[in-house]
Formats: sequence, C-alpha cells, structure tokens
Amino acid sequence: MDFVRKLVPVFLFVSCVLLVTINDNGVEASHRIYSRLQSVPAGEVKQLHRTAYHFQPPQHWINDPNAPMFFNGLYHLFYQYNPKGSVWGNIVWAHSISKDLINWEALPHAIFPSKPFDVNGTWSGSATILPGNRPVILYTGLDNDKRQIQNYAVPANISDPYLREWLKPDDNPLVLPSSDMNASQFRDPTTAWWHGGHWRMLVGGKRKHRGMAWLYRSINFNHWVKAKHALHSAPQTGMWECPDFFPVSLHGKNGVDTSKVGEDVKHVFKVSLDETRYDYYTVGKYDHEGDIYLPDNTSVDGRAGLRFDYGNFYASKTFFDPSKNRRILWGWANESDTADDDTAKGWAGIQAIPREVWLSPDGKQVLQWPVAELETLRGQKVDLKSIQNMTPGKLVEVKGITAAQADVDVTFSLASLEKAEEFDPNWEKLDAESVCAIKRSHVQGVVGPFGLATLASQNLEEFTPVFFRVFKTKDNKHKVLMCSDAKGSTLRPFDIKQYRPSFAGYVDIDLAAEKKISLRSLIDHSVVESFAAGGKTCILSRVYPTLAVNDAAHLFVFNNGTEPVSVQTLSAWSMSPPKLMNQNLNF
Repeated sequence: MDFVRKLVPVFLFVSCVLLVTINDNGVEASHRIYSRLQSVPAGEVKQLHRTAYHFQPPQHWINDPNAPMFFNGLYHLFYQYNPKGSVWGNIVWAHSISKDLINWEALPHAIFPSKPFDVNGTWSGSATILPGNRPVILYTGLDNDKRQIQNYAVPANISDPYLREWLKPDDNPLVLPSSDMNASQFRDPTTAWWHGGHWRMLVGGKRKHRGMAWLYRSINFNHWVKAKHALHSAPQTGMWECPDFFPVSLHGKNGVDTSKVGEDVKHVFKVSLDETRYDYYTVGKYDHEGDIYLPDNTSVDGRAGLRFDYGNFYASKTFFDPSKNRRILWGWANESDTADDDTAKGWAGIQAIPREVWLSPDGKQVLQWPVAELETLRGQKVDLKSIQNMTPGKLVEVKGITAAQADVDVTFSLASLEKAEEFDPNWEKLDAESVCAIKRSHVQGVVGPFGLATLASQNLEEFTPVFFRVFKTKDNKHKVLMCSDAKGSTLRPFDIKQYRPSFAGYVDIDLAAEKKISLRSLIDHSVVESFAAGGKTCILSRVYPTLAVNDAAHLFVFNNGTEPVSVQTLSAWSMSPPKLMNQNLNF
C-alpha cells in the first residue's frame, strides 16, 4: 500500500481552551464550569471509546489522582469525582484499592464537603504515613469565606484493612492563607517529609504572575508554621497547581522514601501549570538546611522546561512504594470531547497507567515506564520478524492481535544519519508540538517520519500516528522529534470543536552512537500512551476514531522517509481487561 498516497493532509485545527474561570462562588478555579450539566446524571453509559485497562469509574467525571499510597499490603488511590454528572462539579474524593495497581475495587467516597472548613469544596491533596504506621491525608477545602485552606483527614478505624471511612477532625483547618496571599490561589498540599525535627510540606500558589511553592513546617503535624521564604518560585509561570517534590536515587532505578536527603540523591520538583494544563518538572538540589530548592543548570522552570508527558497528562502525583522499593507516578488524562459529548456518553476522564519513575543515568531527567504489573494483562502475542530496509511509503500491518486494545513494543534501527534534514533555525522559537504540526506524518522526510499508525481504519481514512523524525543541527548533532498526532484520528469534522493536537516532544538520545530507537505504545480504544527510548519522552493522546473501533481497528508500522529504516524487533500483545475494575460507585 502506498503510504504517502493514503496520508491525505487535513486542515490544521486550533483549539482555545479556557484555563481559568470564575465558579459560582466567585473563586478562581482551574476547570470550566457548566452549571447546566454538572448535575445531569448518566443515562445509558456509552461503551464506544471507553477504555478497557486504564483506570476509570463506570460513569461520570473524574480528574486529579489524589493521595496515592501503599498501606498494609494494599494500594490506595483517591481521585476527584463528580457522582452526579459527567462534567466538573459536585466534587468528592472517590476511593479505590488494589493489590497490584491493575485490579481495582471501589470503596465508599472518602472525603466530601460536610464541614465549615470544606463546605464549598474538597479539592486535591496527598497522603503521608506518620510514625507508628498511621496514614493521614492533607487536602484543600473551600470554606464559607471562599478561601482555599488546608485540612487533614484520618482513618476512622485504623484496624480496617481497607480504610473505608475517613474522619475530618474539628481542629481543622491546619493552614490558612496569610493576609498577603491570594486565598483563591492556594491549594494542593504535597506529601510531607521529615528532617531535622520538623515535618515539611508544600502548598501551590501564585503571587501576581509568579508561581509559588509555599513551605510549611510542623513538629507534631498539627500545628504548621509558614516559612519565611518559599521552597521555590519562578516568575511568569502563573498558578502552580498540584506541586510534587521528591528525591530520586543518583544510581539505579530504586525509589527512595520521600524524607530521604543526602549526597546520594537529587530532587525532582514538579508543578501543574494552570495556564497551559501541562505538568513541568526540574531536577536539582535540595538544600535541606536552608530549605531551598535549586534546579540544575540543565533544568528550567515554566513552559520551556521538562515535562513528564508531552500529551494529555495533568495533575500528576507520585508516591513511594516500599513494598517494591520504587516511586510510582499517576496522572490524569481528560477528554478531548466537548462537555455535551461527555454528558451524552455518560463519562469523562481516565487515569494514565501508573508509571515507575527514576533518574536517568546522566542525571538530567527522569525516566518513566509502565508498572510491570500491567504485563499480567497481556494475552495473544505476535512477534513481527525483522523487517530490513523499509523503503519510503512502506506500510506493514501487525496482524493477529486486538489492535484497539494492545501493548506494542518496537525497536527501529537506522543505517545512516548522514542525510538527515537540517533543523530550521526558525523552529528554535517554536515548541515541539508546533514543529510536529508542520512536519506531520504525511510530509515525507529523509530520516523519518517512521513509527506506528495506531487505531487505524483499514484504508487509513483515519489513524493516530506515533512517530519519529531526525534532524541535523548546526553543530552537526541530531535532534529527534517524537510526535503523537491526533489531527487525523477521526472522520469527525473539525467544526465539532474537538481538541485534536499534534502532541510532540524531543527525545534526548545520541542516535549517532545508538543507531536505534525504541517505542512502546499502550493502545486502549480512546487513548494511545507512548514511551520513547526506554521512557525518556512520553506522550499520551486521547482520540475518538469513527471507523477504527473495536475489531475494525488496525495497527501498522511505517516509514515515510527517503532513508531506509529497519524494524529490529516488534512484539505486540492483545490486552485483557482487569478482572476487577472500578465496581459500582453508587454508595
């Protein structure tokens, strides 16, 4: 099949997303308010495009993962949930437990508005395990004065292995915004860490247009005092939502406890930028005596910084898993549909597959990989024999698996990089997504584009390509662009206002030495979650194919560059759904 001929260009689409709005209480919030829809319950829950092995409840809206933790042999995940509708509103903390991060059982909602300190909202937060094996949750409440304040909750019965019920003591709130702070931009407390006789935790905020990570200290976890200076801040970044701060080992993949400090660790500081709806992080040094965080000179704050994921991934949260000595990252992927679409289908939002994170050997970034437990869902396997020297326009179908519900791992080898395209100096001012929108998969290159065409219809009327393109820079080095392009993912017209970007990021890899690059994609009906070069660059896309659904979906490997590319290895598995996933939430 002539790949070039089949890839018909589609019109570019620009979507304007409302980032900050005013809710019914007059407080700045980070979700658009649809008052007419937020209490419209799901009728028939439409199964088309629902995921099979990503975490999502049976119906209605979800957003931020909250307070993930491992406690007494069980993983706990709390998350923001609307029990009454499929858009943001009526938020409670839903609660699920698992033995393996894959099979989940829903429990009664853990936290919901009920007290003066949270009567208008119970928003995101974190869990800390105190000495004596006592879990405590810190979370943001919205009080009657329309202030965002920090509260805590504890298990009603610590001997209950499921921690079904949580109490909010009357000595709340723990932390109030000071008079010089913006009380409507003060939320999402982190997991606390212990050092030098004090607990410490961060709360996200904003001072004018400066992002702030406010630092608080406590001796007993009940009385908290604001530090004289923030742990970290940066100008021209806007509100810092869902901050996360954790150590990573300088050597190996093992995770370390959140309170770990010393010369054998670096620290990762992550924020969710309200203005862009993406997560950004830096790697640096934590001065634990001065309580200051200093990013390395290889990391920058804000929009030009590193991202955990260059796609639809937000409000992420990590936790240390002592049972397997690892740090796990959760992230929320919202819909790209409209609010009316979400209401009609009766659900909105998923959680990304939990990922193990660790520091790269060069210390410049974190690497991410789906937790090993996901592999228990693998079923029918197909190994594609080595394909040597795929010529321009070459397209090979991967058959024998359920292409709409699959895990595929491929390694491409490159014979020569000598003729790689020059990287246009004008693109230095653009982000990777903008470059991908110019150099999409139908635009023939030299070394690339090559990759996977996922969720594809038989004749490629629609598909979501995940691919690489290699450029040569002025200093004769190579710049590797990774794209996950949703623009041609569906036959639905663009005037429906569905968000379909050309998500992209650059991959920090020495191709001249490696001569190969790997790609793993988790395909699950309306999500394509991809990991390049062993987790150096990750992109999650939400897509809604019209033809390529269920058994009508196909998977192809392709090369649309003039330089031959070989498939060194390719393994693909049909994925089974978990045996137990998000049971009835009608408590």
